Amino acid sequence: MSTPSPAERQERIAKLAELIEDIRICMLTTVDTDGKPWSRPMAVQEVGFGGDLWFFTRDDSEKVDHIERNRKVGVSFSHPKRQDYVTMAGTALIVKDKQKAEEMWSEALEAWFPKGVHDSHLRLIKVEVERAEYWDSPSSPIVYALGYLKSKITGEPATDLGENEKVDLG
Repeated sequence: MSTPSPAERQERIAKLAELIEDIRICMLTTVDTDGKPWSRPMAVQEVGFGGDLWFFTRDDSEKVDHIERNRKVGVSFSHPKRQDYVTMAGTALIVKDKQKAEEMWSEALEAWFPKGVHDSHLRLIKVEVERAEYWDSPSSPIVYALGYLKSKITGEPATDLGENEKVDLG
């Protein structure tokens, strides 16, 4: 695999942003105290992806303990109806930043933080994405079925079932 040009890299980052733009819930994977991967659903707070992902959390949550022990994390997005899938790997930081929390605050967060941005347990998780991979497949079952049928007839793997790219952000 050749190194993409700066323009190609920017195109791929833009594609990542487009794919995850309206997927609000993802799976954040940390490494637990036994060294095993552990995933949980999280709501992404900032829509405009430029290389970092932001999440709200509480300082007494298990994921904070995991991140403080091992900052390497994975984040996965899925939109099955569109056949779009994204996986990202990066380094997480636990951040206490009231101004940033205010910028991203939404009323829905009051369920976890009744005192709003003044909640003493409120923390942010910032994931600095280092690499990503996406699969952008045709969402039409007909297109998928035609690719499958073509593969069965020719005996060759289907090659026109979508786009798959790796993106280095590090």
